[in-house]
Amino acid sequence: MVNDSLVSSVRAFSRFYTNSVGALRYDAFSLTEARVLFELAQCESAEVADLRKELDVDAGYLSRLLNRFDADGLTVRAKSTVDARRQVISLTDKGRATQRELDDVASEQVAGLLDGLSEQERGEVVSAMNTIRRLLGGEAKDRALVLRPTRVGDYGWVVQRHGELYAREYGWDATFESLVARIVADFVDEQDPAREAGWIAEVDGERVGCVFCMKQDDETAKLRILLVEPSARGMGVGARLVEECERFARAAGYKRITLWTNDILSAARRIYQRAGYELVDEQAHRSFGAELNGQTWVKDL
Repeated sequence: MVNDSLVSSVRAFSRFYTNSVGALRYDAFSLTEARVLFELAQCESAEVADLRKELDVDAGYLSRLLNRFDADGLTVRAKSTVDARRQVISLTDKGRATQRELDDVASEQVAGLLDGLSEQERGEVVSAMNTIRRLLGGEAKDRALVLRPTRVGDYGWVVQRHGELYAREYGWDATFESLVARIVADFVDEQDPAREAGWIAEVDGERVGCVFCMKQDDETAKLRILLVEPSARGMGVGARLVEECERFARAAGYKRITLWTNDILSAARRIYQRAGYELVDEQAHRSFGAELNGQTWVKDL
């Protein structure tokens, strides 16, 4: 049973958020009208019944709204070629131009809401929003993946998330976190920017993965500390990070790239195998409080 204080907190946030969204105003369109235009802009055409279901809008209200769009030359409707009883609607060129203008206005207004916050605070806001969407079942279908170079503030996150995730998923102790901390510290202190680099993967502005390319010798690069957050697994994040690491290594003049892992890390191993790495050595060892089988993989560039 959910207690009253939790319900009150959620309702208070809902009122606050509604007021904040209320700041997003369009001169000639309501928020619902702008949402309909946005959804129609994502495809060539849509069945009216599917549109109503997707938006959860009253059928009568949606009909009046679409009639207005038709009259203003923003949309056109036709009978479905599959079922003549159903209507298909699409945006006209004027409708798409109008939607782009509304999208620009919305982006400017959101930027205004975030303008008074620091970069860290903006990240916290976006992360909190993503958490709410994920936990309440509203995860976006088309989450945006971005790879960017590492920067100040990322390195502590890399160490922390390695320690937390490997302890939770494999039971590894703090000596693994210590190892990652030494790797990261060496990278920060001794990095050769021409031949070494690190990347952070972000989804909707939230850090979800990392990888580093480091020098082993003049001809060999080493892929190190690849990590993908559980929330982003299945999106191809690991493969993208490995691909970016290889691209950099190739451009930096390395002839091959190598990595060391443990066979218990099956998801990472599959990424390496699909990318064309070959297993060249393996050896049992006891590390991080566990009995493990270490593996060395190599790929020619």
